[in-house]
Amino acid sequence: MSSDQIHEKLTSITEKYVKVKELLDEQQTFGSEREPYELKYKAIGILKEMEIDLNNAINSGIQEKEKGFIMLAIVHLNRGILHVDTEELKAGEDQFMKCIDLLKDRELEPEAVLVVLSALNQLGIIWSRWSQPAKAKAFLDRAERIYKDFTDTKKSCQVPVSFASHFGITDTQEDLHSKPLERIHTLTLYYLAQVYGALKNHHKSAVYCHMTLCRQLEENDVIKDLDYIEWALNAATLSQYFMKNEGFPQAKHHLAAASYILKKYEDIMKEKHIETESEIAAAEYERFKHRSADVARCWAKYGILLLSLSKQRLLQKAEKDETDLQDSTDSQLDSKAEKDSERSFDDLKFDILMDDIKPFADEITDAYLLDFNDARPVFLNVQKWLDQAKSYYTLEDHASDYVEIIQDMSQAYKYLSFFEEMEDRQAKMHKRRVDILEATVQELNPQYYKIACRQIWMELGETYSDILDIKLDRLQISEDNPDPHALTKINHLAESAIKNFQLFLNSLENNSTDAKTVTFSDDVVQPALGAYFQMGRLYNKIITPDKSIQLENTQNSINAYRFVIDYCETHPKAAELMKQELTLCQEIVNLLPMKADKLRQELMNSGTNLLTAF
Repeated sequence: MSSDQIHEKLTSITEKYVKVKELLDEQQTFGSEREPYELKYKAIGILKEMEIDLNNAINSGIQEKEKGFIMLAIVHLNRGILHVDTEELKAGEDQFMKCIDLLKDRELEPEAVLVVLSALNQLGIIWSRWSQPAKAKAFLDRAERIYKDFTDTKKSCQVPVSFASHFGITDTQEDLHSKPLERIHTLTLYYLAQVYGALKNHHKSAVYCHMTLCRQLEENDVIKDLDYIEWALNAATLSQYFMKNEGFPQAKHHLAAASYILKKYEDIMKEKHIETESEIAAAEYERFKHRSADVARCWAKYGILLLSLSKQRLLQKAEKDETDLQDSTDSQLDSKAEKDSERSFDDLKFDILMDDIKPFADEITDAYLLDFNDARPVFLNVQKWLDQAKSYYTLEDHASDYVEIIQDMSQAYKYLSFFEEMEDRQAKMHKRRVDILEATVQELNPQYYKIACRQIWMELGETYSDILDIKLDRLQISEDNPDPHALTKINHLAESAIKNFQLFLNSLENNSTDAKTVTFSDDVVQPALGAYFQMGRLYNKIITPDKSIQLENTQNSINAYRFVIDYCETHPKAAELMKQELTLCQEIVNLLPMKADKLRQELMNSGTNLLTAF
């Protein structure tokens, strides 16, 4: 083949490469109007022609053979990507491996580095989709090492050559990105975050997620194509991992960053659509409202967990001598720091946002709460965020999400009540829980929202029971005789709690009063037996001078406790779940029959006395 023929062949290859790009751009623009893979298969066909042409040119002894190999590797890379897009993963893998094999030992050359890194990323994706995260990680680790070696200070002056440049093309979309190497490496980190998650290494997954978010912010300074909403949602989601591992400073930092980015995006939207009401603008604003509500819910989860864990810590301190606890805690912290130094979250910050996010971060503490004065501002913030979430997740349009928000609000009141010392105010907080839960469950159809109704009935039963305990404690310490109104209130609370526990039990498909003939599913066995246990306790709390009603309540209490005992005898796993409650049930069931016998005897005696009087 003459030099002119080779030049003509290379020109033809370049034209075909341009055609492939045009087809893919057309697919992106008009894909929904064509057969799903029509244009992709057409592009694959052209790439196959390019592969033949390049192999012929290389075998014909072109002067720039090394450049030919690069071009051929790019063809394999593009074919692999298209095969993956058309769900032909094995064919895709074959193409990516050919790409890498062609460039063996050339990974650190500016001409080859982008091609190799892209192929390794794609192999990571394929093996992840094949549920082989360890193999995926091997390819992605290799990509990370190549990037680090290439960007080593000794080689930092090298500029990677873009794909299009190899074909003599300069005016393409990819050249608009001035840092393709950084973008590809950001994808490597993103995929590694997913792989570490699949491998259950959640700490490493969180670190790589954070690194990805940092790089996206830095790249946005150059490229200006950050998806603000996606970034904010990812940062808020990552905060949930930190706070569940008691990394409240890092959780707050990521949530504040999410809120700042959303606010920045809102300002951009207002500027862009200030005098337009297009469908695109409406859709954009709807997405913004949706994800803003999600970030608000993440903030609320942060506050609720801070209230909850603060309560736990105070309860633990109350159970032990404070000095011993401090010594123990210090030694545990020292040991943990020594053992898990590499698991620290301290460095996971967005340095370029530190000043911008301060107003959002200052709204709430990241320190554990010690008293009501600490807890109240946290609660008020939770209330504000949940109200914001409810403005999008309405009962009419998003019933399931709305119910979850209401349950979160109930939990916030519950934890706040722990920090309140005045019993009257504690009871009012629980009463507020009752009001919002009952208002919600009354609007739900149990047939369609069975699980949500069950959860609310259980929580209502527990909440009425909490108020009852407060009232009974006050009654016991009071030196005055209880007035009829107070007794009526106590009985109403006990009966309301029993009613809601019974509603929960009635909703179970296989519920029966005979514990030996029923088996609850794993997801409801503990709440079901807990409901029976609570009902056994509550029937004994009802106060009445009527001996026959006392006897009926005592028998109901025995039946409820006996149900737990009988069920645990026939279901050993349940006995493990209900170990403490089961012990109490056994003790009480041994005592209550004596109370019942005494009541029966008193009723018989009163009946005899009545006959004698006549």
